[in-house]
Amino acid sequence: MKLIGSKLEQELREQFIKSNQSLFKSEEKRRLLEVIRSSFSEMKTAYIVNWIPEQGEDIYKVLINDDFIAEIELDRYSDEVEPIVEFEAVSQYLHGLSKQNQISLAVALELAKQELKNME
Repeated sequence: MKLIGSKLEQELREQFIKSNQSLFKSEEKRRLLEVIRSSFSEMKTAYIVNWIPEQGEDIYKVLINDDFIAEIELDRYSDEVEPIVEFEAVSQYLHGLSKQNQISLAVALELAKQELKNME
């Protein structure tokens, strides 16, 4: 999907930048980051593209580098409960996404690619 620089895209970009900083720097997201690092040793950057707070767990969809979408389910009450981690290629994840979610993913991908390029 081609980005056009809309207000929505700018808002999403700002939101993703904040969530990326939170993921890598806040104590609140420490466990999620540990699960990502242990499941994806090649991870250089990650962006949370969706978060569903359920009663007993949090379900995150996380863009890993610019390759994969990981779905990570973390128990809210116990670190002892093994997290559930599944993943799929970005190209697979795109199928069936709403236009809004496609735009969101395109913005996250743009940020991830820019960040990976800056690491070279």
